[in-house]
Amino acid sequence: MSQRGKSFGGMKLLKQRMVLFVGLAILKWVEGMEDTNVTDIDMLYVNGRGFYRPLMVGLTLINGAAAKGAVCLDGSLPGYHFHRGYGSGSNSWLIQLEGGGWCGTIKNCLYSKKTRHGSSFFMEKQIPFIGILSNKAEENPDFFNWNRIKIRYCDGASFSGDSQNAGAGLYFRGQRIWQAAMEDLMSKGMHYAKQALLSGCSAGGLAAIIHCDEFRELFPRTTRVKCLSDAGLFLDSVDVSGRRSLRNLFGSVVTLQGVRNSLPRSCTSRLNPILCYFPQHLIASVRTPLFLLNAAYDTWQIQASLAPPSADYRWNWYECRKDYARCSAPQIQYLQGFRNQMLRSTRAFSRSYKNGLFINSCFAHCQSERQDTWFARDSPRIGNRGIAESVGNWFFDRVSVQAIGCPYPCDKTCHNLVFK
Repeated sequence: MSQRGKSFGGMKLLKQRMVLFVGLAILKWVEGMEDTNVTDIDMLYVNGRGFYRPLMVGLTLINGAAAKGAVCLDGSLPGYHFHRGYGSGSNSWLIQLEGGGWCGTIKNCLYSKKTRHGSSFFMEKQIPFIGILSNKAEENPDFFNWNRIKIRYCDGASFSGDSQNAGAGLYFRGQRIWQAAMEDLMSKGMHYAKQALLSGCSAGGLAAIIHCDEFRELFPRTTRVKCLSDAGLFLDSVDVSGRRSLRNLFGSVVTLQGVRNSLPRSCTSRLNPILCYFPQHLIASVRTPLFLLNAAYDTWQIQASLAPPSADYRWNWYECRKDYARCSAPQIQYLQGFRNQMLRSTRAFSRSYKNGLFINSCFAHCQSERQDTWFARDSPRIGNRGIAESVGNWFFDRVSVQAIGCPYPCDKTCHNLVFK
């Protein structure tokens, strides 16, 4: 081969390796997107917009959990952050279930168990309470003085499943963690709650739907009990390659972690358990009042379900995944189809007066945990009401809330996420 041919071949090989390296980096970034700490992102907003220093709340480990087999992926104790309520909120309880993706293979779960989403050894000792967890009336008008708890996520299956892999040293004990946390909190005063709200973000939002009726059963009928799922409306959608990437992921999680028994039998008696892991097949059968807060163009679902790198063979969606403003007209049309699917999936759910709905046409993910989207001067709105006011109106039965925003690009109140 001539020197020029060798040079050309070497450059071609180098280019292929660079493409592979960048592709793997993007895939890892998308897989890790759910691992991003929303409160870390929001600290930038807190520091930049003049909010007071947020309340920092310490980690409490559930000491009796190990005896019940309720442990994280690595066998460590699960935990939560708890700030006591006071005054009019002393007998009111808000439980927030942390999100953090899923692991459906031994390899991914082994990775997760070395992070805060698989081991309490890696969890922050203190986290800021902001958004729906804030202790300031000017930031969280309806829930600021409640007992507020954030339960950390370390099982990789939305607080569901009950299995283990002894060879790999992995414990899939999400259901037991949920039960141990509830028992511990009931012993600390939640048993006397006059009103209680179970909420969750992303994978925690899915967990809030799965466990909503279980949560209701913990209390007397006289207790006002409701549930809020933020960015938890994951759809069984066809991706840009014509396959179902999220169904494949959920299928591996359900199978590996033994999730079937954690799912409502009202669903598994008629559908495959994998389909019952999708909220669109669960929400109509949830008996407890439920509020769905979701962005119509959920950024996590765009990045990891609709147009993941594994389905985007020619990288046509690379720029669009990062920045909605760089999406082509056909790509926006494709995303409008996803929004339409979301609205269809909530049609029967929204007919019940007890349920609430706030679907804004934003490129966002988890809007109750960020102060700028939950309650601030320029928070997203539908009509004349923002997210915090809408959730409060629904919880206290002040106003019925069935809010659906107009499609992109008409909503000018969005705090759209852009990834550099």
